Amino acid sequence: MRYELTDYEWTAIKPMLPNKPRGVPRVNDRRVLNGIFWVLRSGAPWRDLPEAFGPYTTCYSRFVRWRRAGVWGRIIDTLASAHDAAVQMIDTSIVRVHQHGACITRNQHQSMGRSRGGLTSKIHALVDSNGLMVRLELSPGEAHDVRLARKLLSRLKSGSMLLADRGYDADWIGELAMKKGAWANIPPKSNRSDPICFSPYL
Repeated sequence: MRYELTDYEWTAIKPMLPNKPRGVPRVNDRRVLNGIFWVLRSGAPWRDLPEAFGPYTTCYSRFVRWRRAGVWGRIIDTLASAHDAAVQMIDTSIVRVHQHGACITRNQHQSMGRSRGGLTSKIHALVDSNGLMVRLELSPGEAHDVRLARKLLSRLKSGSMLLADRGYDADWIGELAMKKGAWANIPPKSNRSDPICFSPYL
């Protein structure tokens, strides 16, 4: 079935899952993960989860419990650490808040803000040369592109090349990359007075 974990993916993820508790045997983690990924990739409601993945309540409760325990963050960090470090690219994308989310009372845990597109969120992403995610952060839609750049680049690896658009043309980004032994290849803004090293062919 689509979205199911391969043996290789399961082998990588399995050690990061919480140990099985004592008492009643827990539903198979791999089947639960496949069910969770099915919902996340298909966009279907939890109640529409195919029976092959077991009860939807089990998949949903495990998803929520693992989120609260920080399991998903550990999985993402571990898998991202194995990325191709030769080239890294940073950029943002604005998405409109879903109509059902727009009526929720705002708090510090929600990255929503008003911009020209209405109520939006901005995705700040650092990816490798294959477009696979290395790090991901969220901010309100009106936030500037470089707002979370320092956090995204905190694990920039030595010897890597950072690619970005001119929205990231800031001296401190180039200096940060240099301190980490990397090179920032970013086109200069039209109002830049001091020239910087940039190659449009890379």
